[in-house]
Amino acid sequence: MSKKEKRKSQLQVLKSIGHIAFQQKCFEIEQRLFESLEWKQSRTVSITISRPPELDTWNIIKRGWEEGKTVVVPKCLPEDRRLIFYKLNDFHQLEQSYFNLFEPDPAKSVAVHNESIELMIVPGLSYTNGGYRLGFGGGYYDRLLSDFSGTAMSLAFEEQMVESLPIESFDMQVSTILTELRRIDCEE
Repeated sequence: MSKKEKRKSQLQVLKSIGHIAFQQKCFEIEQRLFESLEWKQSRTVSITISRPPELDTWNIIKRGWEEGKTVVVPKCLPEDRRLIFYKLNDFHQLEQSYFNLFEPDPAKSVAVHNESIELMIVPGLSYTNGGYRLGFGGGYYDRLLSDFSGTAMSLAFEEQMVESLPIESFDMQVSTILTELRRIDCEE
């Protein structure tokens, strides 16, 4: 199965999770994240603004604000397939843009250097126990992670965990995956 077919198949799996189960899974993953040392020790956390059927990140952002963390969110630059992170202090800084994603409006936001990000929560559709992920296509995070020195972590439903994925030379691993049932410290 190609990456494109796997993406389509995984999106169907995510869409099949019922509303109540989805809410419970999100809550359990959030709790596992908030109890993690990585979260507790990080002052600057990057996270995407989720949209269905992805794991809901809006509450995680609010919790970061409550704890006084600097929460940064990415903006896609499709022309060179790059991400720029902006500090998010208020949801009113967001605009709907590329692929109908909610992203920071640069006119209302301050860019931050990637070096200041201590915990990067990396999105994806499927993950292996080894920390490889099937992203949404485009390689934005693989390029970014190739020289990222902080902690790269993913949050996933158990339904997103798979035995294997087609791995290419440029695919980068995350160090930890948190699901509603467990913490996976990924093998190198």
